[in-house]
Amino acid sequence: RVPVLILSLFQHALNSGVRRYHVAPILCQRAKVAMSHFEPNEYINYEKLEKNINIVRKRLDRPLTLSEKIVYGHLDDPAKQEIERGKTYLRLRPDRVAMQDATAQMAMLQFISSGLPKVAVPSTIHCDHLIEAQSGGEKDLQRAKDINQEVYNFLSTAGAKYGVGFWKPGSGIIHQIILENYSYPGVMLIGTDSHTPNGGGLGGVCIGVGGADAVDVMAGIPWELKCPKVIGVKLTGKLSGWTSPKDVILKVAGILTVKGGTGAIIEYHGPGVDSISCTGMATICNMGAEIGATTSIFPYNERMKKYLGKTGRADIAALADEFKQHLVPDSGCQYDQVIEINLSELKPHINGPFTPDLAHPVSDIGAVAEKEGWPVDIRVGLIGSCTNSSYEDMGRSAAVAKQALAHGLKCKSKFTITPGSEQIRATIERDGYAKILREVGGLVLANACGPCIGQWDRKDIKKGEKNTIVTSYNRNFTGRNDANPETHAFVTSPEIVTALSIAGTLKFNPETDYLTGADGKKFKLEAPDADELPKLEFDPGQDTYQYPPKDGSGQHVDVSPTSQRLQLLEPFDKWDGKDLEDMLILIKVKGKCTTDHISAAGPWLKFRGHLDNISNNLLIGAINIENGKANSVRNALTQEFGPVPDTARYYKKMGVKWAVIGDENYGEGSSREHAALEPRHLGGRVIITKSFARIHETNLKKQGLLPLTFADPADYNKIHPVDKLSIVGLKDFTPGKPLKCIIKHPNGSQETIMLNHTFNESQIEWFQAGSALNRMKELQQK
Repeated sequence: RVPVLILSLFQHALNSGVRRYHVAPILCQRAKVAMSHFEPNEYINYEKLEKNINIVRKRLDRPLTLSEKIVYGHLDDPAKQEIERGKTYLRLRPDRVAMQDATAQMAMLQFISSGLPKVAVPSTIHCDHLIEAQSGGEKDLQRAKDINQEVYNFLSTAGAKYGVGFWKPGSGIIHQIILENYSYPGVMLIGTDSHTPNGGGLGGVCIGVGGADAVDVMAGIPWELKCPKVIGVKLTGKLSGWTSPKDVILKVAGILTVKGGTGAIIEYHGPGVDSISCTGMATICNMGAEIGATTSIFPYNERMKKYLGKTGRADIAALADEFKQHLVPDSGCQYDQVIEINLSELKPHINGPFTPDLAHPVSDIGAVAEKEGWPVDIRVGLIGSCTNSSYEDMGRSAAVAKQALAHGLKCKSKFTITPGSEQIRATIERDGYAKILREVGGLVLANACGPCIGQWDRKDIKKGEKNTIVTSYNRNFTGRNDANPETHAFVTSPEIVTALSIAGTLKFNPETDYLTGADGKKFKLEAPDADELPKLEFDPGQDTYQYPPKDGSGQHVDVSPTSQRLQLLEPFDKWDGKDLEDMLILIKVKGKCTTDHISAAGPWLKFRGHLDNISNNLLIGAINIENGKANSVRNALTQEFGPVPDTARYYKKMGVKWAVIGDENYGEGSSREHAALEPRHLGGRVIITKSFARIHETNLKKQGLLPLTFADPADYNKIHPVDKLSIVGLKDFTPGKPLKCIIKHPNGSQETIMLNHTFNESQIEWFQAGSALNRMKELQQK
């Protein structure tokens, strides 16, 4: 496609007879813009996006939201696909896949098990999760390379064999790398990490999934997603002062709660959008995962164009300009729900503790903490993570730190900095930001996830010691950062973290309160101001990317049968055609149960490639309603209490199937499919809850489990840990038809309740085959 002016010039030349130009090849050449520098022969296909959008718009006969344009623009069959928001399942063709190293192990093991020779779409692996924060960037990185050599070698060689790009340890956090290199307006990208929506800051539909979903896309088969609803967030006014992009999503989280976005895409629009930088938009989209949203997105604008240009992708921006009408919402489009936020009135927020939707204005948090008995003294402030580690974030934090240094102050709290990528690290070193942050007392960690995901060898407190930390991260579940359930973690912007770390207390409000300088004089911090992008070009730093060879068929992928870190997968057993009768209840969970509770991270990350070993953490963080304890359940066969994984293994050894009973939004948080693989591996068959988080429900289906919900949520109270359960009606298992559950009480009495499900026809086939991977193999054989 060529701008109208150029077309008219060509037409004029043809009509005047000056020269017989052949227009078609020029048009074709103009359309060929590579998705990234790393895949020069993989091109952006806006023409197909446009064609699909036009087909769907004609069918639906209404204006489309931006989310709908991009999602429906990637339909496998736009002419025949049934489309109804919140109900039908869409068959989609995403453009690419991205995997972080903790989830890539299982994803690649599943892909190897599929028997396919090479990935069908551009795919990448990013080594960011296995680097533990301990003493500083260089030392921690080298230590991680030594400890994880076997895993890194597996991922490197598997990438080379199957055509997957490999970002080595030290490259940076997956989502920052995607924003810098792979996301673009209109892309559909799926990633094996729940914060993949970060790419929505560049106008893409980027969705977090489990590894089995990624295998679908890498295998070249249509990927299924329930047609999302669309929640519109209209932004008016303009960001200024201490208010930052992070405050937008902290406010939205307080409104929607941790499950308010489930089954929906959050679409930001309105005049306020243009006051937010591209990386700021990415921050907002990133943390949309905390409200359960399928993903979040912003419309293409000049801030994105500026970022694309600065990251060496001006050609993509130029192409996006020509197709802009498809990269913004249609006028008059309708949202399922609308939230309006005036950015001019928005105040700095801080959310927590223990849940990311407990929102407070920074001005109130000190008083609230004192009232609730939360520690007000801040032990550690931590900035960075995939949510807030951009050049602008580091600049605004440095602007705060510089003021403190000018008055002879340093941080009262410990202070850590995590650059988002090697490019960010190198650039903030060059431009002096890192020096300022060190001088104020900061420790610069490796370009990795680190404490955000529990990779933190924390030494300043003992486990069980009540304390407060403030972070610019996205999650603050109990024990997530440091495995200490008494750590009260609060989430806010990097500049507020920096200011609070300097003051050392939650009772400090930088908008109104004064600090005392080394000379005894009081002073007030000014609102930080920093460039959103460097004046010079980004410094790329060290080259950390490994291209896959053109032909990797001769590459050997080594998995030792005696390895404690890696284990080849065995197929799960196929459904035997019978109802599930007299299942025991492994645990009835009380309250919040995230994927951190189901499959803990931290020290367990080292077993992410070994299913049997990591299954030893199954549900060890979940609270048993019978005794109010974690990792202590009654063995129904011996009547003794013991650890959850041990009890599950005992049931499996005795050939007894079991179920889990859960509460609201079961499986919220990280996309880790280990939370589905582990119960399946240890003999689980059914998970019954009041409601599920989207990714976890899909992961359970992919592994051949039955995620079911109470038709009446009050029926949760009818099931007791000592009961036996039977699921009746599996021979007539059909979409939309509830299943019966017969509850058998120890006194011999019985009662029947109804359970709902969201299975469609192909997902029922996953269950019958034993897993989605088993079903894929069956189809290959046919």
